[in-house]
Formats: sequence, C-alpha cells, structure tokens
Amino acid sequence: MVRLVLWDIDHTLISTGGVGRELSATAFQRTTGLPMREQAKIDGITEPVIFRETARLHGLATDRGDFERFAEALAEEHMKHSAELRERGHALPGSAAALDALASSPGVVQTVVSGNIRRVSEIKLGVFGLDRHIVSELGAYGEDADERPELVRLSLARARCSPSGAVLIGDTPADVEGGLANGVRVIAVATGRSTEEELRAAGADVVLADLRNTTALVRATDVRGRTSPHA
Repeated sequence: MVRLVLWDIDHTLISTGGVGRELSATAFQRTTGLPMREQAKIDGITEPVIFRETARLHGLATDRGDFERFAEALAEEHMKHSAELRERGHALPGSAAALDALASSPGVVQTVVSGNIRRVSEIKLGVFGLDRHIVSELGAYGEDADERPELVRLSLARARCSPSGAVLIGDTPADVEGGLANGVRVIAVATGRSTEEELRAAGADVVLADLRNTTALVRATDVRGRTSPHA
C-alpha cells in the first residue's frame, strides 16, 4: 500500500522567526493601502481566511479578487526576502531527518497540506532545503479551500489515496480536525503553540514532543494493516 504523508509547514517543519508576519503585513498594505495594525488568528487557519478576517478588523470587506492580489503580493514578498527568511528563520529540529527517513521507507509519498498558498509553501520549504522529497502537485494549499478538512480531502483525491493509507503530521488542533474529518491517522507534534495535552484532547492518534525521534515518527506513520479509529 502506498502511504501518503501529509505535512503541515509552519511550526511543524519550520519557524519563520517572525518574518512571515512582517511579509504578510507588507502584502496586506500593498493590497488594501492600509498598514496592518493587527492580524487575525493564524494558528491552523488558511491564508484566505486570515486575509479576510484581518481585513475585517480594519473595517474592510474583501472578495476573491482582493485575496488573489494579496496572494500574489505575498508570494512576491517571500521571494524578495528569501535570504532574510533563511537568516532569521530555521528548520525545526529533526525535520530534515524526518523527511529523509520517510523518503527511504518503501512506498511512501510525501506532500503538503498547508494554509499557505502553494508558491509560499514552496519558497519556505526550498529556503530551508526541505523540498526535495515533497511532491507539491499532490498537496493542497490555502488558495484551494478555506477549511483544512477540505484541503485534506483534495490532497487525498489528487494522490488517489484512501484515508486508511494516509497520515497527517501537524502542530495544531485544526490540523488534527482536518485529518480526523477525513478518517486520516494524525500525528501531532507539540512544536507550535499547542501543548501535548491540547493535541491529545483534540483527538490526535499520536502526539510527539517534536520531530527529533525519527524512529518513533517513522513507526507512527506506518499505516499498513491499520484503519484509523476515526474513520
């Protein structure tokens, strides 16, 4: 059975060291003409929702065209400031080894389910050398849907993979929800703002402190012969 591994990016594989918020603020001002005084909740939230809710905090009503202009500006800012992202951000401990270890496991395909738009996802992974095992075209991204369960569903369809043959790795209760809503096994890592207790309470099948224990991670992703209890 082909095992599909669906990775979240921010606070699961990488940290932007604050650069991501700064680039979002620049893209927001380019799109709306207003400085970004505050930003809507971002943990586990997709880019179109973050943009829409942030605009609302500034008294603005936006449409899809506004988001597309914001997405274009955001990708341009990430490309322009990729060196700064590399300098101030970092790959989280164990992330490169985890990707390598899964890539060496027979039948494993790795992709991304992220609230980021695809171009930004690819830039972030590329900056930290984490892209070489990722099959981007099988993933699902912020421009594809507002909610994570729908992103997971889209990625499963693109990979032609059944839920029982997939595993999702993320750091927020929203990641957990996206996997469980589709009957996908979820490994949660407490590398973001959510604690191990919060991730267990959200229903994650496995909770790890981080990605440094490669053996434990690979063992947890082995879905052969398993059916998610949430399916």
